[in-house]
Amino acid sequence: MTSTHRPVEDAANHDSSTRAETSTDATEPEDHLVVTAHSITLPDGPLAYTATTGTVVLREEPESETYGRGSAYAEMFSVSYVATSVEDTAARPVVFAFNGGPGASTVWLHLGQLGPRRVDAPDAHEQAGPPYRLLDNHETLLRTADLVVVDAMTTGYSRPVRGAKPDRHHGLAADRDLIASFIVDWLTRNDRWTSPIHLVGESYGTTRASAVAARLMDRYYVAVEGLSLISPVLDFGTIRFTPGNDRPYVHYLPTYAAIAHAHGMHEGRMLQDVVDEAEAFAEQEYPALLAAGQRLSTEQKQEAAARIGALIGVDPEWVERADLRVEHMAFLAQLQRERGLVTGRIDGRFSAPAGDRNAATMETDPSIDQLAPAYTAAMNQYLRTELEYSSDVVYEIMSGRVHPWSYKEFEGRAVEVFTDLSRLLRKSAHTRVFVAHGYHDAATPFHASEHVLAHLQIPQQDYEQRIQIEYYEAGHMMYVHEPSRIALSEHLARFVGGGSHAAQGSAAEEPGD
Repeated sequence: MTSTHRPVEDAANHDSSTRAETSTDATEPEDHLVVTAHSITLPDGPLAYTATTGTVVLREEPESETYGRGSAYAEMFSVSYVATSVEDTAARPVVFAFNGGPGASTVWLHLGQLGPRRVDAPDAHEQAGPPYRLLDNHETLLRTADLVVVDAMTTGYSRPVRGAKPDRHHGLAADRDLIASFIVDWLTRNDRWTSPIHLVGESYGTTRASAVAARLMDRYYVAVEGLSLISPVLDFGTIRFTPGNDRPYVHYLPTYAAIAHAHGMHEGRMLQDVVDEAEAFAEQEYPALLAAGQRLSTEQKQEAAARIGALIGVDPEWVERADLRVEHMAFLAQLQRERGLVTGRIDGRFSAPAGDRNAATMETDPSIDQLAPAYTAAMNQYLRTELEYSSDVVYEIMSGRVHPWSYKEFEGRAVEVFTDLSRLLRKSAHTRVFVAHGYHDAATPFHASEHVLAHLQIPQQDYEQRIQIEYYEAGHMMYVHEPSRIALSEHLARFVGGGSHAAQGSAAEEPGD
């Protein structure tokens, strides 16, 4: 059933919205918020909620010897969903969610997994075009917690205040501080300081979530109840292919094997068996082979290339010419070259016709190309028709305007937030972490995340009891695969709701052949 909605008669919000829309010459920026009331019919009954959509103005105290009033510096866009039929609002968890990129809006988590409405997007091997549909999300996290989806600077409708430049926010530390400030502001505006706080991030959003959670604790003494890291990257040295760094080749290999399985390169075998074999090779034999370098004999190198080629579904001679080091964009161009296809990076189950069939790397990512139009159309329609919000700027689904992204704090070393996450877990004894991995994710490979999590600077008992890891037979955005979406919804609901958890390492479903 389609959710119902109606405008909320809120004079303060209405006046603020009107002033912000019509007073273009105002010297002081103002909030632009629209509140609407909705109801969704779930299997266990109706759920009534309000959606507060729009931009809020964030202010900062000037850094000078003379104190002055806080000055406006950012207008942050978000949608806040708050259940209205709850007796004890303060006890209800609040989830702050964001995607990554950098440069990605939160449309993906918002309309793909978490919100009360979801886009009917195509899965791999499906063809879908307009008109794109929105469906009720019967597995919405709103069943368990109130939900705030926020867009980082220069994504969605988030912008600096008029006359200011956005690039001051385009970097790990500045972005971290901005999102942390938004969360503190939201808790204050909504009287939710005593509610359990959760952060949900996807992709670079997991980098952001780890840094923000640590910032909240270090700067404001706000301890989050839980961190949900979907397709995480916590140490860029594990996934960035740079000269002299062999770690990405090791960590990507199990993902290559899983993607090869998805395209029929391991006929008759179970996915889990293929992944287990690839992980064992990546952890035991492969590092020693790469470390040997020129000390390998011709025969040893050929044997290794044959083993790798069989695991990842490509010609051993191609592996040997690559010096046993298979870079991910090259792999995605090579895997289905003889079929005239390129393979998806965000989700390796997707394919598309190759342009130049001799190209060393793929021209574009077929998984994003096939998914993004549905999310773009659905989000723009949803904002205007159901949430009744409009703006005179473009809603930036994926923005290249955030680049160059600053990692100046990491000059001379790999970008990482596992030290932030480790420190947070040491300082906040009740904070828990949920991690979701897609087997076919060639953007943030699961083995790299496994490695980093296993090396967190925390007691082993904390690792075993406070870190929950789940796997899904899908890619980076595992919710585009319907069985994985349903499984992830249940895992998130149990984690955020504080219920019992599945054993670490359990699969969302039994991988098929």
